[in-house]
Amino acid sequence: MNKWIKVAFRNIIKNKRRSFVTLMAIAMGFTAINLFSGYTHNTYEGMRSSAIRGAGIGHLTIYKQGWNKFGKSDPDKYMIAKNEINKIIKIIEQNDSVILATPRLDISGIVSNGRNSTIFMAQGVIPDDDKTILGAFFAYQPVTGETLNTKKEYGVQMAIDLAQYLQLKPKDDAVVMAATLDGQLNALDIQISGVYDTGIDAINDKFMKVPFKFAQSLYDSQKADRIVVLLDNWKNTSIAQHKIMKQLKDAGIECEIKTWEELSAFYSNVKNMFDMIFLFIFSIVLVIVIMSTVNTMGMSVIERTREIGTLRALGLKRRGINFLFAIEGAMIGFLGSLAGAAFHMMIWFIISILHPTYTPPGSSSPVSLQVDLLPGNIFFMLICMVFLALIAAIFPARRAAKQNVVDALGHV
Repeated sequence: MNKWIKVAFRNIIKNKRRSFVTLMAIAMGFTAINLFSGYTHNTYEGMRSSAIRGAGIGHLTIYKQGWNKFGKSDPDKYMIAKNEINKIIKIIEQNDSVILATPRLDISGIVSNGRNSTIFMAQGVIPDDDKTILGAFFAYQPVTGETLNTKKEYGVQMAIDLAQYLQLKPKDDAVVMAATLDGQLNALDIQISGVYDTGIDAINDKFMKVPFKFAQSLYDSQKADRIVVLLDNWKNTSIAQHKIMKQLKDAGIECEIKTWEELSAFYSNVKNMFDMIFLFIFSIVLVIVIMSTVNTMGMSVIERTREIGTLRALGLKRRGINFLFAIEGAMIGFLGSLAGAAFHMMIWFIISILHPTYTPPGSSSPVSLQVDLLPGNIFFMLICMVFLALIAAIFPARRAAKQNVVDALGHV
């Protein structure tokens, strides 16, 4: 076997220019695929974390049975009562994979500074629970002023564009008005505890975060519209969903449980888009690599026709010719992949040092362009490239092996 490898390596060195072109084609393809794979992996992880923690939807969201179908027309009937909230949370937190279960209540109405008024949407949250769900995203939503505080029930966090429109700053007072669940108009005083950037341009001019009890007071209710569940790992989502559903059903509680993927349409749509782009880029690179290898090996066959005839005349069988060219193709694929891995590491290091940023569509703040280093993907692509180069080399090898020995020796 060592002799075959030595002969194949010498043949590669002998045709330096063509071998170099093929190696570079494989290396560039290898680098492009792995860089894009690392980028999409980082994007998927970022979008997943943004949906689960940044948007605060958690891994699972529990609604009362019928809420998603009839909740808008008759919210009071399909909201979760106070005694049910405590019972559901107690059952959920018995599971080892559950970190937190917390009630939420969305409210909307009109907010006024005494001179101007505009509509608002707000999320009623338990402040400490909200910080736990946000996790690292808490640092990415810097607040000018103070964060939500359980002791300050009337203190709210207001989105930056909404605060600018109403000319409000931390410690300023305002008034919110909304219809209660009974249809009566209710108005409450608020104080702007802090101003922050939600990170989503579309809601920066209308969004607020308020304490859960304040949201209940505005709607004159002790209920919640949902319970958000945070797990220790997103991979446990499906298992936890079925387990919690069974536990609640056994307890006589009829509910609906939605996963973060079902509630985050943005994640699914963007993931599908990136999957198509990745498949398109991979297909192009694959064609380039195969054509480059086939072209190089084909030209090598033509230039080495006499050499092949001599080898056949010395007793080398067709199977040996096929094997020799297959080894050459595999070696070119392997060496090209090693060069590609080196390029990939170099570009990854440069990106990690420079920290380039860009602003995605719909985002109000720039994000870092990051590429994850995926050793498993790199190794898998190395195997794929070696296999592809080997297959691409087999075709000219078979053609070479079928040549007549006399004609091959006389080839000019």
